[in-house]
Amino acid sequence: MNTKSADAELGNILDWVERMRKRVCEIAREWEGREGNLIMILHAIQNEFGYVPRGVANELSREMGISMARIYEVITFYHYFRLTPPGNHTVQVCMGTACYLKGAEQLRDELERQLKLMEASGGRKDEFQVENVRCIGCCGMAPAVVVDGETHGRLCPDKVKAVVKQKRGK
Repeated sequence: MNTKSADAELGNILDWVERMRKRVCEIAREWEGREGNLIMILHAIQNEFGYVPRGVANELSREMGISMARIYEVITFYHYFRLTPPGNHTVQVCMGTACYLKGAEQLRDELERQLKLMEASGGRKDEFQVENVRCIGCCGMAPAVVVDGETHGRLCPDKVKAVVKQKRGK
């Protein structure tokens, strides 16, 4: 990499950091003085960035005058918050009672197997994010998964394999 492109890249990073700082300050000010504001601020941050980046949490700590420990206490307590960027495709496996009893664990195991195969063949590791969730309200379609907001029900391991293949466009 030549010096000119390295300087340009550094400039882009510094610009992003400055925009991030300003945005965190704006979000914090929107909720200033309100009860439960830390949770609401973290929701807004995650909605903006897709997760709560460490640097953003650091900036929030400075802006609000609270410890990083308190911020991480809230982030790690609530299942909603993420500390890592989400995958390009989000796969939520319902682990509610009906889905669990009808084979949700086998669906999750198959998803993990498919994603390991995909990565082994050169696929990107962050393409899919699989997460277990509580009931999604589709008990009549058990077992079910939600892929990028679209619900797929009455699945078996072979059908969930087809859903992943379809999302990958192959």
